[in-house]
This record gives sequence, C-alpha cells and structure tokens, in this order.
Amino acid sequence: MMRWLRYLLYLAAVAYLGAAAVLYFAQRQLLYVPNTAVAEIPAALPGAVSRQITTADRETLNAWYVPPADGKPILLYLHGNAGNLSGRTARFAGLTANGNGLLAIDWRGYGGSTGSPSEEGLMRDAEAAYAAALAIVGTPKRLIIVGESLGSGPAVALAARLASAGVILDAPYSSILDVASDRYWMFPVGLLLTDQFRSDLKIGEIKAPLLVMQGDQDRVVPIRFGEKLFALAPQPKEFIHVPGRGHLVLAVPDVMAHTLDWIDKIVNR
Repeated sequence: MMRWLRYLLYLAAVAYLGAAAVLYFAQRQLLYVPNTAVAEIPAALPGAVSRQITTADRETLNAWYVPPADGKPILLYLHGNAGNLSGRTARFAGLTANGNGLLAIDWRGYGGSTGSPSEEGLMRDAEAAYAAALAIVGTPKRLIIVGESLGSGPAVALAARLASAGVILDAPYSSILDVASDRYWMFPVGLLLTDQFRSDLKIGEIKAPLLVMQGDQDRVVPIRFGEKLFALAPQPKEFIHVPGRGHLVLAVPDVMAHTLDWIDKIVNR
C-alpha cells in the first residue's frame, strides 16, 4: 500500500513540475497574443496616416497618427496584449472626434512591427512613441498617455518618469504578477514569471492627473487589481466604476463622453 502511495505521489510531483515547466516556457505565448498582420487604416478614421517609429534598439514600430486640431492634445495610445491597432478603431474614432490628436503604436511583434514582445521591449517601444508624440506637440502639457489593459503597465512606467498632461488607464492592473498569481494560484508564479509589470511600485511617482476606468464584471483583469493600483496613486485621480461591464470600457458611450470632458478640463486648466 505504501509503495503505491509513494508511486502516486511521485507521479503527482512529476505532473506538477511538468505543468510548471510548461507554464514557464510558454509564459510569453500566454501573455502576448499578437495579430502580426499590418493594420490598414479604416475609413472611420479620416485624416489618419501611417507612421513608423524607430526604437532605441532599432526595432521599427507601425503606428497610426491623427493630427491634433489647434489647441487640442495628442493622445499616446498603448494598446493591450491581443490583436493589433485594427481592433481599436471604434475607440480611436471616439477619442479623436472632437479634434484630439492620436499616436497609437503596434508593439514590437504586433501589426507588422519588428521584433518580439517582452516587458523590456514594450518599455522601449513606449519611450520611442512618447518621444515621437512630444516632437509633434512640443510640450508635455498637451500630451496624454493612454494605457489599455496590458498597455497600462508601460503607460504607468512612462508617466512615472516623464512629464505629461494626464494619464488614462482602461482596465489596469496592480501588476501582471498579481493577475497571474490569482489565475495560476497553484504555482509559485513569483519565481516563474519573467515579465511582471510592477505598476504597483511605480504608480506613486506619477505627477499628472489620473483617470482610471474598469468594469466590475471584468474577467480578464478583475476590478480589484485596478482598485488596488488606484489606491496607490497620488491625487488628483478619478475612478470610473462601470457596473455590469466586462473587460475594457472606454468605448462605452457614457465613459467616452466623460473621458473627453476630462481631457478638455486638464488640458485647459
């Protein structure tokens, strides 16, 4: 009997270690889910043009650019972990409908951009995009950083080091470490996870006004992680809690309208 018990325990240990190894080696395939096709600018974004941005490590990023109207800011948009720019057309159209400018990048490995995604790589992409956006408007007082889901991590890290007029986060997280630990609770995620995106350690350094939005039915990034991040952020800040909504809420009409009003207020204050 004891021999069988030891054998079963041995099999369980082997299975557990094997599953942990699979999780470790496949982690970036789980975290980054790109559409590698080049995103074509749709008719819904009149005036938009394609641009290319070169990063410090010589990767080439594809981007969509909508010029700002006189007196309007540019929104530096950092998207989430899946797809490419083409999946964000509706929110881009909403954000730019009143004359706001837009510079939205496809991360390395996404949408025809060169390279492969990683936390370090995404930060280099965000820095290059920030420099390009700043060159357009000439002052950080007219530059707003927008982070969507996974993109909220680079957005927070960027805003913690560089000046901006404001920061908007849709479905953010305290850290990918927190989200992964919740989802894969049976494994020592802290030892396995390479790209941890510790926004919780950086959010306190942001000097610009902050707007956070999240649906309370978000199953991708549970709202408690957005609330945790928000609690760590300095004032001025605002949290839009959207009842009954899931992952990503910026395109919800009431949320979009409030966001546009918030942008106007902080840029013209």
